[in-house]
Amino acid sequence: MEKEQMIREFSAFLPFVRSLSGIGDELWNAPLGEGKWSVGDVVAHMMLWDRYFLEEAIARIARSEPVTVRHLDFDEFNKNAVQYAKGKSRLDIIDAAVNERDEIIRILSALSEEEFMMEHTDGDGRPFSAYGYVQGFIPHDVHHMDQLQAFISKH
Repeated sequence: MEKEQMIREFSAFLPFVRSLSGIGDELWNAPLGEGKWSVGDVVAHMMLWDRYFLEEAIARIARSEPVTVRHLDFDEFNKNAVQYAKGKSRLDIIDAAVNERDEIIRILSALSEEEFMMEHTDGDGRPFSAYGYVQGFIPHDVHHMDQLQAFISKH
Protein backbone atom coordinates (compact mmCIF):
# COMPACT_ATOMS: atom_id res chain seq x y z
CA MET A 1 0.00 0.00 0.00
CA GLU A 2 1.26 3.48 -0.81
CA LYS A 3 2.03 6.11 1.81
CA GLU A 4 -0.90 8.38 0.90
CA GLN A 5 -3.41 5.52 1.01
CA MET A 6 -2.05 4.35 4.35
CA ILE A 7 -2.31 7.84 5.81
CA ARG A 8 -5.89 8.15 4.50
CA GLU A 9 -6.84 4.91 6.23
CA PHE A 10 -5.01 5.97 9.40
CA SER A 11 -6.94 9.27 9.25
CA ALA A 12 -10.32 7.48 9.35
CA PHE A 13 -10.07 7.53 13.14
CA LEU A 14 -10.51 11.33 13.15
CA PRO A 15 -14.10 11.66 11.89
CA PHE A 16 -15.03 8.59 13.91
CA VAL A 17 -13.73 9.95 17.20
CA ARG A 18 -15.22 13.39 16.47
CA SER A 19 -18.61 11.74 15.99
CA LEU A 20 -18.43 10.46 19.57
CA SER A 21 -18.96 13.99 20.87
CA GLY A 22 -22.61 13.42 19.96
CA ILE A 23 -23.16 10.56 22.40
CA GLY A 24 -24.20 11.20 25.98
CA ASP A 25 -22.07 10.69 29.07
CA GLU A 26 -24.15 7.69 30.10
CA LEU A 27 -23.27 5.81 26.89
CA TRP A 28 -19.68 7.15 26.97
CA ASN A 29 -19.17 5.69 30.47
CA ALA A 30 -21.09 2.43 29.99
CA PRO A 31 -18.99 -0.75 29.84
CA LEU A 32 -19.01 -2.49 26.46
CA GLY A 33 -19.82 -5.72 28.29
CA GLU A 34 -19.32 -7.55 31.55
CA GLY A 35 -15.87 -6.58 32.85
CA LYS A 36 -15.10 -4.60 29.68
CA TRP A 37 -13.90 -1.06 29.11
CA SER A 38 -16.22 1.87 28.43
CA VAL A 39 -16.29 3.88 25.20
CA GLY A 40 -14.25 6.54 27.01
CA ASP A 41 -11.69 3.98 28.15
CA VAL A 42 -11.22 2.72 24.58
CA VAL A 43 -10.78 6.24 23.18
CA ALA A 44 -8.33 7.13 25.98
CA HIS A 45 -6.42 3.90 25.23
CA MET A 46 -6.14 4.84 21.55
CA MET A 47 -5.17 8.44 22.33
CA LEU A 48 -2.47 7.46 24.80
CA TRP A 49 -0.94 4.98 22.34
CA ASP A 50 -0.93 7.78 19.74
CA ARG A 51 0.74 10.12 22.24
CA TYR A 52 3.35 7.51 23.11
CA PHE A 53 4.26 6.78 19.49
CA LEU A 54 4.19 10.46 18.58
CA GLU A 55 6.63 11.40 21.35
CA GLU A 56 8.89 8.36 21.26
CA ALA A 57 9.01 7.66 17.52
CA ILE A 58 7.18 9.78 14.94
CA ALA A 59 8.27 13.24 16.12
CA ARG A 60 11.79 11.89 16.66
CA ILE A 61 11.95 10.57 13.09
CA ALA A 62 10.91 14.02 11.82
CA ARG A 63 13.67 15.65 13.91
CA SER A 64 16.26 13.04 12.85
CA GLU A 65 16.63 11.92 16.48
CA PRO A 66 16.98 8.36 17.74
CA VAL A 67 13.70 6.45 18.08
CA THR A 68 13.16 5.61 21.77
CA VAL A 69 9.88 3.70 21.56
CA ARG A 70 10.00 0.39 23.46
CA HIS A 71 7.74 -2.62 23.71
CA LEU A 72 5.80 -1.84 26.86
CA ASP A 73 3.75 -3.95 29.24
CA PHE A 74 0.40 -3.61 27.42
CA ASP A 75 -1.66 -4.50 30.48
CA GLU A 76 0.00 -1.83 32.59
CA PHE A 77 -0.27 0.76 29.80
CA ASN A 78 -3.96 -0.03 29.32
CA LYS A 79 -4.65 0.15 33.09
CA ASN A 80 -3.12 3.61 33.03
CA ALA A 81 -5.38 4.56 30.11
CA VAL A 82 -8.45 3.56 32.12
CA GLN A 83 -7.21 5.65 35.06
CA TYR A 84 -6.55 8.59 32.73
CA ALA A 85 -10.11 8.34 31.37
CA LYS A 86 -11.60 8.49 34.87
CA GLY A 87 -10.14 11.93 35.47
CA LYS A 88 -11.15 13.55 32.17
CA SER A 89 -14.36 14.67 30.54
CA ARG A 90 -15.69 13.13 27.33
CA LEU A 91 -14.84 16.24 25.31
CA ASP A 92 -11.34 16.51 26.83
CA ILE A 93 -10.56 12.93 25.82
CA ILE A 94 -12.01 13.42 22.33
CA ASP A 95 -10.07 16.67 21.84
CA ALA A 96 -6.85 15.03 23.01
CA ALA A 97 -7.44 12.03 20.71
CA VAL A 98 -8.03 14.32 17.72
CA ASN A 99 -5.00 16.49 18.53
CA GLU A 100 -2.60 13.55 18.95
CA ARG A 101 -3.75 11.82 15.75
CA ASP A 102 -3.79 15.11 13.80
CA GLU A 103 -0.18 15.76 14.80
CA ILE A 104 0.93 12.26 13.81
CA ILE A 105 -0.80 12.64 10.43
CA ARG A 106 0.72 16.08 9.90
CA ILE A 107 4.23 14.73 10.54
CA LEU A 108 3.73 11.54 8.50
CA SER A 109 2.39 13.56 5.56
CA ALA A 110 5.47 15.80 5.64
CA LEU A 111 7.90 12.86 5.57
CA SER A 112 9.38 11.93 2.23
CA GLU A 113 8.63 8.45 0.92
CA GLU A 114 12.18 7.48 1.87
CA GLU A 115 11.79 8.81 5.44
CA PHE A 116 8.41 7.07 5.76
CA MET A 117 9.94 3.72 4.77
CA MET A 118 13.32 4.12 6.52
CA GLU A 119 14.09 1.60 9.24
CA HIS A 120 15.34 2.94 12.56
CA THR A 121 16.47 1.06 15.64
CA ASP A 122 13.98 1.46 18.49
CA GLY A 123 14.72 1.60 22.22
CA ASP A 124 14.73 -2.21 22.36
CA GLY A 125 17.17 -2.55 19.46
CA ARG A 126 14.45 -3.69 17.06
CA PRO A 127 13.65 -2.25 13.62
CA PHE A 128 11.02 0.51 13.53
CA SER A 129 9.64 2.47 10.59
CA ALA A 130 6.78 4.93 10.22
CA TYR A 131 5.45 2.61 7.51
CA GLY A 132 5.44 -0.40 9.86
CA TYR A 133 3.85 1.64 12.63
CA VAL A 134 0.95 2.82 10.45
CA GLN A 135 0.56 -0.63 8.88
CA GLY A 136 0.25 -2.15 12.35
CA PHE A 137 -2.10 0.45 13.80
CA ILE A 138 -4.69 0.57 11.00
CA PRO A 139 -6.11 -2.86 12.01
CA HIS A 140 -5.96 -1.78 15.68
CA ASP A 141 -8.02 1.31 14.81
CA VAL A 142 -10.49 -0.70 12.73
CA HIS A 143 -10.93 -3.24 15.53
CA HIS A 144 -11.79 -0.57 18.09
CA MET A 145 -13.92 1.54 15.74
CA ASP A 146 -15.97 -1.54 14.77
CA GLN A 147 -16.25 -2.54 18.42
CA LEU A 148 -17.49 0.92 19.47
CA GLN A 149 -19.79 1.29 16.45
CA ALA A 150 -21.48 -2.04 17.24
CA PHE A 151 -21.91 -1.06 20.90
CA ILE A 152 -23.27 2.41 20.12
CA SER A 153 -25.67 1.16 17.43
CA LYS A 154 -27.12 -1.33 19.94
CA HIS A 155 -27.85 1.48 22.37
